[in-house]
Amino acid sequence: MNVESLSDALRLDPDTGIWHANAGAQISYPADHNAACFLIENNSFWFNHRNKCITAAVRRFPPQGFILDVGGGNGYVARGLMDAGYETVLLEPGADGAVNAKQQRRLPTVINATLDEARVRAGSVPNIGLFDVLEHIEDDRRFVAQLFEAMRPGGFLYLTVPSFSWLWSMSDVDAMHYRRYTRGSLDAVLAGRFDMLYSTYLFQRLLPVSFLIRTLPYAVGLARSKPASAYESDHAAGNQRVADALNRLLGHEVSTIAAGNSLRVGSSLLVVARRAGGGAA
Repeated sequence: MNVESLSDALRLDPDTGIWHANAGAQISYPADHNAACFLIENNSFWFNHRNKCITAAVRRFPPQGFILDVGGGNGYVARGLMDAGYETVLLEPGADGAVNAKQQRRLPTVINATLDEARVRAGSVPNIGLFDVLEHIEDDRRFVAQLFEAMRPGGFLYLTVPSFSWLWSMSDVDAMHYRRYTRGSLDAVLAGRFDMLYSTYLFQRLLPVSFLIRTLPYAVGLARSKPASAYESDHAAGNQRVADALNRLLGHEVSTIAAGNSLRVGSSLLVVARRAGGGAA
């Protein structure tokens, strides 16, 4: 993949093999969360299941050309997509995440920058992945407009977001989220630039548990902020036996996506959209 075809603002560090831009932009994401996530991603039922669902959606709507994984953290999703046969380039503003993706996950192309800093040429990106990123963007409509400008007409946008404002909890506060989405509210943000082709909610069978242990305590004022080191309590199962049971419990969601069907409720929302201006539906 020729990074120089994307931007004149990026420079390759020969010592690390990571591309960089002039840094300085502020992002709404805890500075230590990439490190906390990296410790649990490989053994986390949550990250594992989300990857399976994302890959199933990409298989149903296969891209032409590479996927630019915007805000892709430590490269867990990008590595999964690469292993599934889809060329993926990581764009990650956090230095720790970029290093983990390059050195530990062995991603061939890693860019350490925000989308603004990277100054991607208009129409140079064939497809974009945006996995639990949009909720961190204060002006989500402006950001979607930037994605639109960067992408080629007809390209796919694959994204996941946390769902339903009534599920808001201290976990959202700690993660520095601005909002949660529904299918309708996300469609409104994408409208005019991206046509939603497919959507489904995820983690349906865990919704009652999530409401009881996260949302309800926050709603009644009993929730307390957690450090990033406690991230495991929300996204890891504690031991392999429990993780295996949760994966079996959620396995139907992957086959649901593969069949082109959708779930009507869940704590996350997965969407595939097409950049307006070209391409067959």
